[in-house]
Amino acid sequence: MAELNIKELKKTYSGDILAMDDISITIKSGMFGLLGPNGAGKSTLMRTIATLQKPDSGTINFNDIDVLESPKEFRSQLGYLPQEFGVYPRITAEQLLNHLATLKGINNKNERKELVDYLLERTNLYDKKNKSVKGFSGGMKQRIGIAQALIGNPKILIVDEPTAGLDPGERNRFYDLLSDVGKDVIVILSTHIVDDVRELCTEMAIMDFGKIVFKGKPQDGISELDGKVFEKHIKKIELEKYKKEFNVISNRLIGGNPVIHVLANKADKTFKKIEPTLEDVFFSKLSKNKI
Repeated sequence: MAELNIKELKKTYSGDILAMDDISITIKSGMFGLLGPNGAGKSTLMRTIATLQKPDSGTINFNDIDVLESPKEFRSQLGYLPQEFGVYPRITAEQLLNHLATLKGINNKNERKELVDYLLERTNLYDKKNKSVKGFSGGMKQRIGIAQALIGNPKILIVDEPTAGLDPGERNRFYDLLSDVGKDVIVILSTHIVDDVRELCTEMAIMDFGKIVFKGKPQDGISELDGKVFEKHIKKIELEKYKKEFNVISNRLIGGNPVIHVLANKADKTFKKIEPTLEDVFFSKLSKNKI
C-alpha cells in the first residue's frame, strides 16, 4: 500500500504570510480530501508535494523516496492536475495526449497509441478525440486533465480545485471518474467545496490559515458534533446580535432571511436540534480556529 508522510512543513512568503504552519499528515491509498477556504494554504501544500516549490523546512516521504531530496524519482510516480490546466490552441484531444505521452518518455508509437486510446476511453472522451481541446466544456477539460495526469501509471495523483466552475452534471461525471481512479492509487483532492469531499473521500483534513485544524474520517468529524448543532430561522436585522450571543458556525438565506447553525451543548426551545453534516464540521473547525 502506498503511503505519503508529511512532517512539519513550513512555508512563509514575503510579507510574513505563513502559508504552511507545521503541517504533518499521513496519507494512504484511496481518496483523501483536503478541504479549506480559498487562501487557506491548500495550493501551497499541493505545489510543495508536487515538487514545484520547496518548503522552508520539513520533510516529505513517499514510500521509500525522500521527495525533497529526490524530486525526479518521485515525479516518475506522480500525476498532477493543477488548479489552472492550460491547453495548446488548435490541438485535438488525441494530439495533446500523444504529445504529453512523448514528453513523459513513452517513445514506442504503438504503445503510445494504445495508451492514448485507453485514456480517452477511461475519461469518456474517445468520441471527442479529433475535436479541439480549446473548444471543450469545463468538465471535458478537467477530464482531459485527469487523462494527462494518468500517463505513466502514477502511484499518487494530486488534483487541485478540480470541480470549481463545473455545472452539476459535469461535476457528477468528474466524481465518477475520480472515484474509479481512486481505487488503485493515492488521490489527493484539494477543494473548498464540501460536496467534493462528502461524495468521494474516506479520509480528510481541513486546513485554515496554513494549519491542519482537523484530520480523520468525515464521519468522525460528524460524530463529534452529535447533539451539538442547533438551527434557527431569524430576521436579517437579528444576525449580528445572534453572532455576539452564540457560537454561530454558519448562516444561509432562505426566503431572504438567515437560517443560522449554532454550536452548543444545549439551546432553548426556539432552536431546533438537527443532525450535523460535513458542512457543519467544516464551518465549526474554521470558527474554532478564529476564536
